[in-house]
Amino acid sequence: MKNKFDTVVFDLGGVLMDWNPDYVYKTIFNDEKQMRAFYNEICTPDWNEEQDAGRSLSEATEMLVSKFPEQESNIRAYYGRWEEMLKGPIPGTLDIFRELKESGRMRLYALTNWSAETFPVALQRYDFLHWFDGRLVSGEEKIRKPFPEIYELLLSRYNIDPVKAVYIDDRLSNLAEPNRLGMHTIHFHSPEQLRKELEALQVL
Repeated sequence: MKNKFDTVVFDLGGVLMDWNPDYVYKTIFNDEKQMRAFYNEICTPDWNEEQDAGRSLSEATEMLVSKFPEQESNIRAYYGRWEEMLKGPIPGTLDIFRELKESGRMRLYALTNWSAETFPVALQRYDFLHWFDGRLVSGEEKIRKPFPEIYELLLSRYNIDPVKAVYIDDRLSNLAEPNRLGMHTIHFHSPEQLRKELEALQVL
């Protein structure tokens, strides 16, 4: 196993970065069921993913406001208060990332589903996002996970040999395509679990 891997690719949200709309909507809704219904019926994950794929925040917001005018203030809060949803790095994972960076043994990349309009906020706020050897942001490329094109673009743009790469993501649906391409994948659950798996691979 020694020296088999030379590259580690991190997802950001849910792996290195704590982002959660609950941080805003728990201050808006007093009832958990109402909040979940809002996510399930109005500001849905599918809706949000279209912004990750390049749709503008203003277009996305106005589309929902026209459809659900009675929820206008709550809809506008999604991007109006988006910065409050971004709580910063997940400490244990950041420690792992720092160790990898300082060791100099691995090439380090980020592959993230993230709006091109909000990602600059994170870049300005968090210095560690500049430690990567390269980043691929779905909103900038106008393609997103789990579609094959974004993984293929990552490999070609940064000349990554998939069989020498480890890919980490908290969403199981985002792992099928990297697996098909030959990458070793880790389904992230916690920093402790990630550390154990990377140590087993002799990456850490």
